[in-house]
Amino acid sequence: MRANFRMQRLFIDAPLAANAAVEASSDQYNYLANVLRLTDGAEILVFNGRDGEWKATLAFPTRKRILLTPVEQTRPQPAPSDLHYLFAPLKVGRLDYLVQKAVEMGAGVLQPVMTQHVQGKITNLDKLKANVIEAAEQCGILGIPDVAEPVRLFDLLDGWSSDRRIIYCDEGDAGQNPLPLLSAITERKLALLVGPEGGFSEEERTRLRSLDFVTAIPLGPRILRADTAAVAAMAVIQAALGDWN
Repeated sequence: MRANFRMQRLFIDAPLAANAAVEASSDQYNYLANVLRLTDGAEILVFNGRDGEWKATLAFPTRKRILLTPVEQTRPQPAPSDLHYLFAPLKVGRLDYLVQKAVEMGAGVLQPVMTQHVQGKITNLDKLKANVIEAAEQCGILGIPDVAEPVRLFDLLDGWSSDRRIIYCDEGDAGQNPLPLLSAITERKLALLVGPEGGFSEEERTRLRSLDFVTAIPLGPRILRADTAAVAAMAVIQAALGDWN
C-alpha cells in the first residue's frame, strides 16, 4: 500500500494501537499547534517504526497539551530492510543529504566508518537520528534505520561476519559497469561501503581486496562525489539484488 502524501505524518516514539491516546512532546505540540495550526479533531498520520502507520485524531485537553488517538491503521508495518549502509562521514551539509538519501533508498542500518582520508566526523549521534526520522516522515517510510556508533574501518572488518557481503565503490576498479559483478553475488545479506571525498587509501584498498566477503564495483566512467556515489550505488544494488527486483 502506497503512502498518503496528502496528510501530515509524524513519528511517535510510543506504542501505537487503536484508541490508545499518546501525548505529544513539547516540540511536537509546538509543531502541530503553532506551525501547522491544527485544531481539535484534526487528523494526521502517525508511525513509530514498529506498529505500522495509523490515522490519528488530535485533542487539546488543555491549552498546552495535545493527545493523539490512533483510530485506524492505514498501512501495516513492513519487514525491516536488511541492507547495511557503511559510510565515511562527510562535511555537515553533505552528510545530512547523504543520510536522507540512504533512508529514502531503503537502508536498514546506518554505520559511520572512520577511514584514513575521512574529512567529516560524527559529533552528535542524536542529530543524525533526528535526520533519519525527518527523512522517514517526509518520504512515507515506515521502518526507521538503526544508527550505529562510528567505528574505524579496520576494526569493522576485523569483527565482520563473513555471511554478509560488503560491496564497496572503488573508483580505481577496472571497467565501468557494476552489473556483471553484482549479478555474480549470491548472498542475500548485503552491506554497501562508500568511502570519503578523498577515496580509500592504498592500504585500505589492499585490505578490502584481500577479503573473501568483499566485492569491489565501479560506478561508470565518471568520477562521482561521495554523496552522489552513495545514491548511485544504492540504486544499482536495490535494482540488481534488493527490493526493486
